[in-house]
Amino acid sequence: MQVVKEVGTYEAKTHFSKLLEEVQAGTKIIVTRHGKPVAEIQTPSTKKKKARFGCAKSPNFYMADDFDAPLEEFREYM
Repeated sequence: MQVVKEVGTYEAKTHFSKLLEEVQAGTKIIVTRHGKPVAEIQTPSTKKKKARFGCAKSPNFYMADDFDAPLEEFREYM
């Protein structure tokens, strides 16, 4: 279970380094302004996103060096 702590904007500003230490220890910090949440500080997700088809992030992706070169068929229009 993750510990959740709420702090106001003034406290977050004045004790930011201390709050970051708490976040590293596993605490999720919710920054509030006038009692309403405006931001969350937490450790980044370590879950790696899998590349999807068509997103060009695959290690098998290849793009020719001249992929954007003008085509011969359209040279007369340029």
